Amino acid sequence: MEFRSVISDGGRLGWKLRCVAFVVPLLIALMLDATTNVRAESTELPAGITLTAEQRNMLEQLPASQREALMRAIQKSASEKDMEEEPEFPDLVEFPDREEDELRLEGEMPLEQVIEGGETLVVELVFKFELKQEEVEAALEDPDLRAVIGSQYYQLDDDGVLELPGLARVPLAGLSEEDIATRLGAEPDLELFDVTATILAVEPSGKDALARFGYDLFEGVPTTFAPATDVPVPTDYILGPGDSIELQFYGAQNESHSLTVGRDGKLHVPNLGPVNAAGLDFGEFREELRGRVAAQMIGTQVSITMGELRSIRVFVVGDVRYPGSYTLSSLSSMTHALFLSGGVSEVGSLRKIQLKRNGKVVSTLDLYHLLLRGDTSGDRQLLPGDVVFVPPMGATAGVIGSVKRPAIYELAEEKTVAQLVALAGGLTPQATANRARLERIGEDSVRTIVDVNLSRESGRSLLLKDGDLLDVPSVVPDFLDAVTLTGHVHRSGGFQWRQGMRLTDLIDSVSLLRENSDLGYIMVRREVPPDRRIEILSANLLEAWANPAGPENIRLEPRDTVYVFDLETGRRRIIEPLLEELRLQTKRGYTQREVTVEGSVRAPGRYPLEPGMRVSDLLRAGGSLSEDAYPLSAELSRYHVVNDSFRETELVQVDLSRVLAGDEAADLLLGPYDYLNIKELPLWGEQYEVEILGEVKFPGKYPIRRGESLGSVLDRAGGLTEFAFPEGAIFLREELREREREQFEMLSRRLESDLISLSLQTTMDSSGAETLQIGQSLLAQMRSIEPVGRLVIDLESFSAAERAAVGDSLILKDGDQLLVPRRPQEVTVIGEVQYATSHIYREDLSRSDFIAQSGGLTNKADKKRIYVVRASGAVSVESGSLWFGRRGSGDIRPGDTIVVPLDTDRVRPLTLWTSVTQILYNVAISVAAVNSF
Repeated sequence: MEFRSVISDGGRLGWKLRCVAFVVPLLIALMLDATTNVRAESTELPAGITLTAEQRNMLEQLPASQREALMRAIQKSASEKDMEEEPEFPDLVEFPDREEDELRLEGEMPLEQVIEGGETLVVELVFKFELKQEEVEAALEDPDLRAVIGSQYYQLDDDGVLELPGLARVPLAGLSEEDIATRLGAEPDLELFDVTATILAVEPSGKDALARFGYDLFEGVPTTFAPATDVPVPTDYILGPGDSIELQFYGAQNESHSLTVGRDGKLHVPNLGPVNAAGLDFGEFREELRGRVAAQMIGTQVSITMGELRSIRVFVVGDVRYPGSYTLSSLSSMTHALFLSGGVSEVGSLRKIQLKRNGKVVSTLDLYHLLLRGDTSGDRQLLPGDVVFVPPMGATAGVIGSVKRPAIYELAEEKTVAQLVALAGGLTPQATANRARLERIGEDSVRTIVDVNLSRESGRSLLLKDGDLLDVPSVVPDFLDAVTLTGHVHRSGGFQWRQGMRLTDLIDSVSLLRENSDLGYIMVRREVPPDRRIEILSANLLEAWANPAGPENIRLEPRDTVYVFDLETGRRRIIEPLLEELRLQTKRGYTQREVTVEGSVRAPGRYPLEPGMRVSDLLRAGGSLSEDAYPLSAELSRYHVVNDSFRETELVQVDLSRVLAGDEAADLLLGPYDYLNIKELPLWGEQYEVEILGEVKFPGKYPIRRGESLGSVLDRAGGLTEFAFPEGAIFLREELREREREQFEMLSRRLESDLISLSLQTTMDSSGAETLQIGQSLLAQMRSIEPVGRLVIDLESFSAAERAAVGDSLILKDGDQLLVPRRPQEVTVIGEVQYATSHIYREDLSRSDFIAQSGGLTNKADKKRIYVVRASGAVSVESGSLWFGRRGSGDIRPGDTIVVPLDTDRVRPLTLWTSVTQILYNVAISVAAVNSF
């Protein structure tokens, strides 16, 4: 335990011995001078007192006599308690019964979210894992259960009850998410499900968001209340027993006195005797005392001020958060007592707070006067024994919408709608006064709506009833006499409409438009009265500027919306909503008025069909032709409904060259669902190119013609240099790389399948374990390799002389690469040899000689399947072994790679292993060759 001072929230000062924190070192220092001739006693520490390691070490270093004396002092201190007297008036006043709330406010107790009436939650019902299939199927046959399976959104009623359609009504108010899941899981109808509940923190809106006016005044009330003691005492302050009065005499006598009003209500003043004080206000007492001094103490005057004020005890009861008895400063008023009690509760009245004295109501406080007008005249000063009583809330009415203070208001003297609007601060400028609605609960307990015209006296004088809700709507957001400009412009928004206004009046200069605006297609959305049916028009702004009196300069109407498009991005974001509007207003017997342009135009897609729209207009809508368009002809698909039975398609050829030339006869009128397809120029496409690197005279990238051969591009590159090694040329093609990737993936899957089968068959002896280890290593390598896409070619056959004799058969494709290396001087040995490396080529050395230079074969080598990969990528395989023939010489050339494969017969055989190992070696050789550039 430890020594600490405990100061209660109410300010009571009490000292309790809990443990010794720093007293041990202090006592040790004091005991150094103490006598050492003492009787030996136990050095056991009192129960509940522990020392730190440092303090215990200091204690053990003391002589035995001093240590025993110290133990006696500690034991004596542990039995003492401080009995200091509690102050008469505390500096801080403690809230009653608030321990748990204070812990929550201080963050020491976590707040667990619980659900209340009217709140929402998501309930997820999932069949329990252990259920049998027939139980699940039987449950799914119940339509009520099917309706609640999965995640469903629910809202509790005002009483906090969850109603599951067709099933039980379950009260959930006050439960946490975990408790809700447990409660629902206990329902017999839901016993087949695992239940998860999530309380949604949905912010209320509209009338659900209305709060009672004025109650936020008491939000954030502190857990302690400090009365004001340093303010001037008013002259009407009523004196009572316990008040301190400061007297300063000067003149014939100079002396000061601090006197207290006694229990008899008198102030006993030296040289004057008792003076009546209790019940007098401070001003009256001051005048009376000055008169006594002037009459009895000739030549002496007195200065009278208030000293320490007395405390009073009052009661705060009724609908407050913490009703009870409170000790306050004698300067406290009714609002002080309300704040001290935590404020008015949600059902308490703010308008009829009573001050009762001796059983009679002496004052009524209306907090609305304080909140709305700053009037504190009703906030009376309290006297000992006063009772502040908060009655229940009276009649209420709410107001929502376009008012300055939407809220629920308690009614006092307010009787009419106009007075309710005044409580709400009046209407906002956006209010539609003649369209207000009053929701009311009628005599038969049925909700009704009453239209209220606040612009007329009859509407403003309508009498209110308890529970009324006034809704004042805002003006509609649409502009009446205005047009809207939007899209690829610098300043979008509404503009004033004038009679006779045209398109060029709205867009009078190109400076209003952003760069790359499409001036050839300006679209206008129009609402046609009286039913506001949507109609779409378009115009050519360039022609409208050039000829303001022409048909392209459209006459604008109120509520028109003008869209300006750009030439870079698509138009679907604007067009699709307009098409949807047209689709919704299409009736039976009428077709959807839309057309489509696709192919070689800048903005392909669907567009609204305008009255009198032609092919040229649709080309304008599509941003005109793109550079790859075929300008001579186009194809128009047209649909017809035959005898209301089926739809057939008609193909119409359009002379596009005549349309572009302005020939009206060729510029066909369009109908609903017409589809115009603009063809692409033959052989138009992205430019193909190939790359030639290495030992050619002019390496680099070369654009090619369709069908051009490798020999032709070699000639354009100046042919090979004198250092070129044509036998080792590497030709790469993208489609071969993709084909190799597919083959690698297929082989990897097959190898993985074989390994799984092998793992099930093997007895996991040393041989089987080794087989699996090797196989897994091969699989990992197979999955990690990247395909190369190499095509084996004989570059010398593409020389000019050879092409003249046998022709050039290799046709190039986009992205092909030719890598021509320098003539090599080495031979490489890889695979199952002691040291895989490269050696200088010597004509007199055979294949077996180069293998010997690499340290010879390993135990895992397959002597019968040794092969040679030529620099061109071709593979040369010799029969026999190293022990027969001409020492296994073979035809070794510069740039060759000798591959010694793994002897797959030494381990449990798998069909693909030989193929996989050969692929790995060959790919490694190709990658090394490509990476050399």
